[in-house]
Amino acid sequence: MALTLYGIKSCDTMKKARAWLDGHGVAYGFHDYKSRGVEESSLRRWCALLGWDAVLNKAGTTFRGLPEADKQGLSEAKAVALMLKAPSMIKRPILEGDGLLLAGFTSDSYAAALRKGG
Repeated sequence: MALTLYGIKSCDTMKKARAWLDGHGVAYGFHDYKSRGVEESSLRRWCALLGWDAVLNKAGTTFRGLPEADKQGLSEAKAVALMLKAPSMIKRPILEGDGLLLAGFTSDSYAAALRKGG
């Protein structure tokens, strides 16, 4: 399974996810959307599959620092526009592969999703 881990290199949760994947011998590519941005088509796919509210990181400092007017009346279209403008507002990490899409990291969710052979 070809996996891509999306996030920001310096994020503590990203470091935990990378350490878990490395420690379990899981091969993956890394896409830093702070330096490389994010494809709108990927962001829209994640929102369609997980829900925009699961992809938008409302707890992060970037979202919390927005003017109140930008936080009000959120919809998928508005959330996608915000995340495209400031990728730090995307939940970290996003792990995507053949038939797999996870937002956020817990060792239990990674273990369950990546269990080989059932």
